[in-house]
Amino acid sequence: MKLIDDESPADGATSRTEARRSTVLGDRVKTFRTARRLTLRQLGDLTGTTASFLSQLERGLSGANTSTLMLIANALGISVADLFEDSGVSTHKVLTRAERPALPVSEGYRKTLLSRRPIHDVEVYSGEFAVDGSTGDLPYTHGNAHEMFLVLRGKLQLTLGDETFILEEGDSIEYATSTPHKTVNVGNVPAEVLWIIAPPTSGAVELDEYVPRKKLAPGTPKPNSGSSETE
Repeated sequence: MKLIDDESPADGATSRTEARRSTVLGDRVKTFRTARRLTLRQLGDLTGTTASFLSQLERGLSGANTSTLMLIANALGISVADLFEDSGVSTHKVLTRAERPALPVSEGYRKTLLSRRPIHDVEVYSGEFAVDGSTGDLPYTHGNAHEMFLVLRGKLQLTLGDETFILEEGDSIEYATSTPHKTVNVGNVPAEVLWIIAPPTSGAVELDEYVPRKKLAPGTPKPNSGSSETE
Protein backbone atom coordinates (compact mmCIF):
# COMPACT_ATOMS: atom_id res chain seq x y z
CA MET A 1 0.00 0.00 0.00
CA LYS A 2 1.36 3.41 -1.00
CA LEU A 3 1.23 6.17 1.56
CA ILE A 4 0.04 9.60 0.36
CA ASP A 5 1.95 12.60 1.65
CA ASP A 6 -0.12 15.25 3.37
CA GLU A 7 1.47 17.87 1.14
CA SER A 8 1.39 17.39 -2.62
CA PRO A 9 4.33 18.55 -4.78
CA ALA A 10 2.26 21.50 -5.98
CA ASP A 11 1.36 22.46 -2.44
CA GLY A 12 5.01 22.14 -1.43
CA ALA A 13 6.11 24.47 -4.23
CA THR A 14 3.46 26.99 -3.22
CA SER A 15 4.59 26.85 0.41
CA ARG A 16 8.21 27.42 -0.59
CA THR A 17 7.21 30.37 -2.77
CA GLU A 18 5.21 31.92 0.06
CA ALA A 19 8.07 31.35 2.47
CA ARG A 20 10.48 33.07 0.08
CA ARG A 21 8.10 36.02 -0.32
CA SER A 22 7.83 36.32 3.45
CA THR A 23 11.62 36.24 3.78
CA VAL A 24 12.11 38.88 1.08
CA LEU A 25 9.40 41.07 2.62
CA GLY A 26 10.85 40.75 6.10
CA ASP A 27 14.40 41.44 4.98
CA ARG A 28 13.36 44.55 3.06
CA VAL A 29 11.24 45.96 5.87
CA LYS A 30 14.18 45.55 8.25
CA THR A 31 16.66 47.07 5.79
CA PHE A 32 14.53 50.14 5.13
CA ARG A 33 13.63 50.50 8.81
CA THR A 34 17.24 50.45 9.99
CA ALA A 35 18.28 52.79 7.16
CA ARG A 36 15.65 55.26 8.41
CA ARG A 37 17.01 54.88 11.96
CA LEU A 38 13.67 53.63 13.29
CA THR A 39 13.26 51.15 16.11
CA LEU A 40 10.59 48.46 15.92
CA ARG A 41 8.56 50.39 18.45
CA GLN A 42 8.83 53.65 16.52
CA LEU A 43 7.71 51.98 13.29
CA GLY A 44 4.90 50.33 15.23
CA ASP A 45 3.75 53.72 16.52
CA LEU A 46 3.79 55.13 12.98
CA THR A 47 1.76 52.24 11.57
CA GLY A 48 -0.58 51.39 14.42
CA THR A 49 1.04 47.97 14.86
CA THR A 50 3.34 46.56 17.56
CA ALA A 51 7.05 45.90 17.87
CA SER A 52 6.26 42.20 18.38
CA PHE A 53 4.26 41.98 15.15
CA LEU A 54 6.94 43.82 13.18
CA SER A 55 9.67 41.60 14.62
CA GLN A 56 7.83 38.50 13.43
CA LEU A 57 7.24 40.13 10.03
CA GLU A 58 10.93 40.93 9.63
CA ARG A 59 11.89 37.34 10.52
CA GLY A 60 9.45 35.95 7.96
CA LEU A 61 7.31 34.34 10.66
CA SER A 62 4.14 36.24 9.79
CA GLY A 63 2.60 38.12 6.92
CA ALA A 64 0.61 41.35 6.69
CA ASN A 65 -2.52 42.39 4.84
CA THR A 66 -2.46 45.00 2.10
CA SER A 67 -3.63 47.89 4.28
CA THR A 68 -0.90 47.20 6.84
CA LEU A 69 1.74 46.97 4.13
CA MET A 70 0.59 50.33 2.77
CA LEU A 71 0.97 51.87 6.23
CA ILE A 72 4.45 50.37 6.60
CA ALA A 73 5.55 51.52 3.15
CA ASN A 74 4.18 55.02 3.77
CA ALA A 75 6.00 55.27 7.10
CA LEU A 76 9.25 54.16 5.43
CA GLY A 77 8.84 56.59 2.53
CA ILE A 78 8.67 53.85 -0.12
CA SER A 79 6.06 52.09 -2.23
CA VAL A 80 4.50 48.72 -1.45
CA ALA A 81 6.20 47.38 -4.60
CA ASP A 82 9.58 48.26 -3.05
CA LEU A 83 8.84 45.77 -0.28
CA PHE A 84 8.63 42.87 -2.72
CA GLU A 85 11.33 43.78 -5.23
CA ASP A 86 13.58 40.70 -5.17
CA SER A 87 16.80 42.55 -5.81
CA GLY A 88 19.37 44.58 -3.97
CA VAL A 89 17.94 47.20 -1.64
CA SER A 90 18.86 50.82 -2.23
CA THR A 91 17.75 53.26 0.42
CA HIS A 92 18.43 56.13 -1.98
CA LYS A 93 15.64 56.94 -4.40
CA VAL A 94 15.27 59.80 -6.85
CA LEU A 95 12.14 61.89 -6.35
CA THR A 96 11.27 63.36 -9.74
CA ARG A 97 9.53 66.69 -10.05
CA ALA A 98 6.47 64.90 -11.43
CA GLU A 99 6.29 62.59 -8.40
CA ARG A 100 6.42 65.25 -5.68
CA PRO A 101 3.42 64.94 -3.36
CA ALA A 102 1.42 68.18 -3.56
CA LEU A 103 -1.34 70.14 -1.90
CA PRO A 104 -4.27 71.23 -4.09
CA VAL A 105 -3.68 74.48 -6.00
CA SER A 106 -4.85 77.48 -4.00
CA GLU A 107 -4.58 81.22 -4.57
CA GLY A 108 -2.49 80.66 -7.70
CA TYR A 109 0.13 78.67 -5.84
CA ARG A 110 1.05 75.04 -5.31
CA LYS A 111 3.14 73.57 -2.52
CA THR A 112 4.96 70.25 -2.88
CA LEU A 113 6.81 68.06 -0.39
CA LEU A 114 10.44 67.18 -1.12
CA SER A 115 11.59 65.56 2.11
CA ARG A 116 10.59 61.95 2.71
CA ARG A 117 9.03 60.15 5.62
CA PRO A 118 10.04 59.38 8.25
CA ILE A 119 11.19 62.96 8.89
CA HIS A 120 13.53 63.31 11.85
CA ASP A 121 15.49 66.52 11.60
CA VAL A 122 14.36 68.65 8.68
CA GLU A 123 11.52 69.13 6.21
CA VAL A 124 11.75 70.75 2.78
CA TYR A 125 8.94 72.12 0.62
CA SER A 126 8.81 73.71 -2.82
CA GLY A 127 6.33 76.44 -3.69
CA GLU A 128 5.28 77.38 -7.23
CA PHE A 129 3.53 80.73 -7.65
CA ALA A 130 1.61 82.07 -10.63
CA VAL A 131 1.81 85.83 -11.16
CA ASP A 132 -0.03 87.46 -8.19
CA GLY A 133 -0.24 84.04 -6.52
CA SER A 134 0.17 83.96 -2.74
CA THR A 135 0.14 81.69 0.29
CA GLY A 136 -3.23 83.15 1.31
CA ASP A 137 -4.94 86.33 2.39
CA LEU A 138 -3.50 86.37 5.92
CA PRO A 139 -0.06 85.72 7.41
CA TYR A 140 0.23 82.43 9.33
CA THR A 141 2.49 80.66 11.82
CA HIS A 142 3.38 77.02 12.46
CA GLY A 143 5.26 75.86 15.53
CA ASN A 144 8.44 77.51 16.72
CA ALA A 145 11.18 76.16 14.45
CA HIS A 146 13.89 77.67 12.25
CA GLU A 147 12.90 78.31 8.64
CA MET A 148 14.93 79.29 5.58
CA PHE A 149 13.13 80.83 2.60
CA LEU A 150 15.08 80.57 -0.69
CA VAL A 151 13.95 82.02 -4.02
CA LEU A 152 14.78 79.76 -6.96
CA ARG A 153 13.05 81.83 -9.62
CA GLY A 154 11.07 85.06 -9.88
CA LYS A 155 10.44 88.00 -7.55
CA LEU A 156 8.47 87.65 -4.33
CA GLN A 157 7.30 89.79 -1.46
CA LEU A 158 7.69 88.18 1.96
CA THR A 159 5.91 89.69 4.94
CA LEU A 160 7.42 88.86 8.34
CA GLY A 161 5.44 90.38 11.18
CA ASP A 162 5.51 94.13 10.59
CA GLU A 163 8.35 93.94 8.04
CA THR A 164 8.18 93.45 4.27
CA PHE A 165 11.00 92.15 2.08
CA ILE A 166 11.45 91.80 -1.68
CA LEU A 167 13.48 88.76 -2.70
CA GLU A 168 14.67 87.76 -6.18
CA GLU A 169 16.36 84.72 -7.66
CA GLY A 170 19.10 83.41 -5.37
CA ASP A 171 18.04 85.52 -2.37
CA SER A 172 17.25 83.88 0.97
CA ILE A 173 16.11 84.86 4.44
CA GLU A 174 15.74 83.03 7.76
CA TYR A 175 13.17 83.47 10.53
CA ALA A 176 11.25 81.69 13.26
CA THR A 177 8.13 79.85 12.09
CA SER A 178 6.30 81.49 15.01
CA THR A 179 6.63 84.84 13.17
CA PRO A 180 3.48 85.55 11.11
CA HIS A 181 4.51 85.29 7.45
CA LYS A 182 2.99 85.53 4.01
CA THR A 183 4.40 85.24 0.47
CA VAL A 184 3.16 86.94 -2.72
CA ASN A 185 4.56 86.75 -6.26
CA VAL A 186 5.01 90.43 -7.20
CA GLY A 187 6.96 89.74 -10.38
CA ASN A 188 5.67 89.43 -13.93
CA VAL A 189 6.73 85.77 -14.36
CA PRO A 190 5.96 82.57 -12.40
CA ALA A 191 8.09 82.09 -9.29
CA GLU A 192 9.45 79.14 -7.36
CA VAL A 193 10.80 78.93 -3.81
CA LEU A 194 12.07 76.48 -1.21
CA TRP A 195 11.12 76.33 2.47
CA ILE A 196 13.62 74.48 4.66
CA ILE A 197 12.42 73.92 8.23
CA ALA A 198 14.21 72.43 11.24
CA PRO A 199 12.95 70.80 13.32
CA PRO A 200 9.83 69.77 11.36
CA THR A 201 6.54 71.43 12.30
CA SER A 202 4.20 69.20 10.25
CA GLY A 203 2.60 66.16 11.84
CA ALA A 204 1.17 63.05 10.20
CA VAL A 205 -2.21 64.70 9.59
CA GLU A 206 -0.66 67.61 7.68
CA LEU A 207 1.66 65.35 5.68
CA ASP A 208 -1.25 63.10 4.68
CA GLU A 209 -2.74 66.06 2.80
CA TYR A 210 0.05 65.80 0.25
CA VAL A 211 -0.87 63.48 -2.61
CA PRO A 212 1.03 62.34 -5.74
CA ARG A 213 0.56 64.69 -8.65
CA LYS A 214 1.06 64.77 -12.39
CA LYS A 215 3.86 66.87 -13.74
CA LEU A 216 3.08 70.57 -13.43
CA ALA A 217 4.61 72.82 -16.07
CA PRO A 218 6.30 75.86 -14.51
CA GLY A 219 3.89 78.76 -14.07
CA THR A 220 0.71 76.81 -14.69
CA PRO A 221 -0.97 76.75 -11.26
CA LYS A 222 -4.51 78.07 -11.50
CA PRO A 223 -6.30 79.72 -8.60
CA ASN A 224 -9.41 78.18 -7.17
CA SER A 225 -11.75 79.02 -4.34
CA GLY A 226 -10.45 79.01 -0.79
CA SER A 227 -7.11 79.90 0.69
CA SER A 228 -4.23 77.98 2.21
CA GLU A 229 -3.40 78.33 5.88
CA THR A 230 -0.21 76.34 5.54
CA GLU A 231 2.85 77.17 3.54
